[in-house]
This record gives sequence, structure tokens and C-alpha cells, in this order.
Amino acid sequence: MTRAAYLQRGLPAHFTLLTLAVPMILANITTPLLGLVDTAVMGHMAVSAPLAGAAIGGLILTQIYWVCGFLRMSATGLSAQARGKQSSEEIAKTFYQTAFVGLAIGLLLLILQQPVLWAGLTLTAPSEVVSRFAETYFNVRVWGAPAALSNIALIGWLVGQQKTRAVLFIQVVGNLLNAGLDLLFVWSFGMGVEGVALASVIAEYTMVVMGLCVAIQHVDGVKPVWQWFSRSAQKVLMKLNGDMLLRNLALQGCLAFLTIQGARYGETATAVNAILMQFFVLIALGLDGIAYAVEATVGEAAGANSKQGVVIQTHRGLIWSSVVAIGYALAFYGLGDNIVWMLTDINALQTAAMPYLPLMVLLPLLAHWCFLFDGVFVGLTKAKSMRNTMIISALVVYFPVWFVLREAGNEALWWALLAFLLARGVTLGGSFYLYYVRAADQG
Repeated sequence: MTRAAYLQRGLPAHFTLLTLAVPMILANITTPLLGLVDTAVMGHMAVSAPLAGAAIGGLILTQIYWVCGFLRMSATGLSAQARGKQSSEEIAKTFYQTAFVGLAIGLLLLILQQPVLWAGLTLTAPSEVVSRFAETYFNVRVWGAPAALSNIALIGWLVGQQKTRAVLFIQVVGNLLNAGLDLLFVWSFGMGVEGVALASVIAEYTMVVMGLCVAIQHVDGVKPVWQWFSRSAQKVLMKLNGDMLLRNLALQGCLAFLTIQGARYGETATAVNAILMQFFVLIALGLDGIAYAVEATVGEAAGANSKQGVVIQTHRGLIWSSVVAIGYALAFYGLGDNIVWMLTDINALQTAAMPYLPLMVLLPLLAHWCFLFDGVFVGLTKAKSMRNTMIISALVVYFPVWFVLREAGNEALWWALLAFLLARGVTLGGSFYLYYVRAADQG
């Protein structure tokens, strides 16, 4: 692709970004829908212990998978830059390297499954009955770890290659298969918790096979070279993954603090926070989709050594991120109470949640900056900046704001979260301006 392609203006350029973003938004929507099916299947069992056990067993694994999200981020950035370089060898190299790392971590989790299970059950401290169901679920579901973590890397690589429609197709097929097998194994075969876990394992391996088929076809027959997997050859990838991991752990620490500190305010506050987090999940569906598209387009421009292209692609993403954020804010302003009523029919919780709705209106307006610039820095593979700004935002903004406002109780946690999200956007945006906007202007 020529340099001029990155500098094109007008509706075609915006249309290209949206054709990348919309499939990822739709793909994001399929995951919570699958969770609803899992919950509904187990929720119709005679007792509640299987549902609680599966929830805990699944939580242990999904938290690990979430932290390992650095696999997707690094794969997307490197893949997009390889596309910008128009190098078939570089494209293939990033595919084989990132897929290898995902598989290796998945196999390591498989080997360490019992210590991981013990740690998870120790932290959650379920009852004896619930613990047995959690162990049963985990012991089956963990065998899907190599596929699940390889999938994370594969999806990132495919996004970097702008194959978002393929990602959507893979996600939809995998989730529909999972839901169908849930019904078959549990309701027809009476397999209980084991059936739900097995359905997920089969779906995960199906998705990884589909992803590999698309990826292998896209690398145009380039075979892996053993030197690509040496320690020195993977040094850049390992450093990138390490910085992303620390970034994810810092973010997870802030979210965990909100959950734990909220629980100290009592049962009502805990339940209200669970409801409010669904607003956060809703904005992530749209804002993540825009961010994924920006990762791909910015990374491609960076791979082509076009600093001006990086700035232009960032500005396009910022326009659509702002549009989506304003749409969410208007929706929450007009329908926020309806969303709360849909999530709970308990009057006490509805009453307790209503005062937080103005904060939910502010949430997308303040948060979309960090979603957008996360995508920009993923595309640039500037993980160190992402790590540093995340830690600074947590230590200098999130915890101090909560401490100053702590007399406000649970509401202080949400003000701290809003300030934290805004700080992440400001620090990343400031870094981007210093390193890229100035450079593009001077160029």
C-alpha cells in the first residue's frame, strides 16, 4: 500500500474504519449472550450449587485469560505493522511467534492446573458442596486452555491483518456451538456441570482450528523457521508481552479493589456495583470495537513508517470514538432507569442504584479517550507507555481520589474509577501528542 493510501481523506477512509469496527462490536456482543445461555442451562437445575460452582470454576480461568489479554494486544500490533511493511515473511513470522506463545502458556496452565485450582478456591472460599462442583467444572474446562489462549493470540493476529469479518464468523460459530452443546449435554444427556464445561472445551478447539485455517491460508505458504523461536528472536515479543502483562495486572488491581472495597460497604453496595458494572460492559462493546479498528489501521501506518498516517488514523478513530461515546451518554441519560429495572426487580436495589445514573452518563464521555488511545498504542506496540501511564493513573489518581472522597462511601469508588479512566486517556493522549503529532508536524 502506498503512503498516499494512509493520507486519503473523506468518506471512503471512514467507511474502511467502520467495516473493521462493526464486526468486532458484533463479535463482542456474542460473548455475554453465551454467558446467558450457560446461566440459563444451569439455573434450571434442581439446586443452585452447580450454578455457583461453575461460576467459580469459570471465574478462575476467565480471570487468567483476561490477564493474558496481552497476547491479543501484542499480536495485533505486530501483525498490523507487518501488514504495513508488506512483507510476507514478517506477516508469517508474527503469526507463528504469537501463536506459539499462546500455546505455550496454555500448556503451562494445563500442567499447573491443580495449584491454580487450589489458589482459586482458597481465594473464593466457597462452601464444601459448591467447591466440589467448582472443582468438577474446572477439571474439565482447563483442558481447553491451550486452545483458549491460542485463540486469544490468533484473534489478535487476524485483527492486525484486518480480518475482522473472519473473527466475527469464528466467534459466532464457536458460541453457537457452545450454546447448542450446553443444551445437548445437560438437558439431553444429563451431564450436569461436566457437560457445560465440555461444551466450552469443544467450542474452544473448534474456534482455534477455524482461526488456524484462516491464518495459514493468509500467510501464503510461508513456512516457519526454527530461528524465529529462539530466545533472541523473540526478545522483542517477550518484552512487549511483559509490559502488557504489568499493564493488565495494574488495571485488574484497580477493578478488584472496587469489588472488594464495595463488598465492605455491605450487601446492597455489592449488588449495586454489580449492576453498575453492566454499564461499563455495555460501553466496552462499542468502544472496544472502535479501538480494535484503530489498532489495525494505526499499526499498518506505523509499519509503513508514515507518522502522518498514524496521526490521521488516530484522528479518524477519535471522531468515531466520540460519536459512540455521545450515543452511549444519551442512551444512559434517557434509558438509564430502564436498564436498571431490566437488571433487577428488587425495589431496594433499584432505589439504591438510581443516584449513580448521572455518573453512568459521564462514564462513556470520560472513558472513551483511554479506550481509543489504548488502541493507538497497541498498534504502535508502545507497551512501555501503556504500562507506565496505567500505573501512574492508578497510584497518582485512582487510589488518592478514593482516599480523599472515602467518606462518601461506595460512591467514592465510582468517582475514583471515572477519574482513573480519564487520567489514562489524558496521559496516553499527552504521550501521543509529544511523540507523534509533533513529529508529524515537523515532518
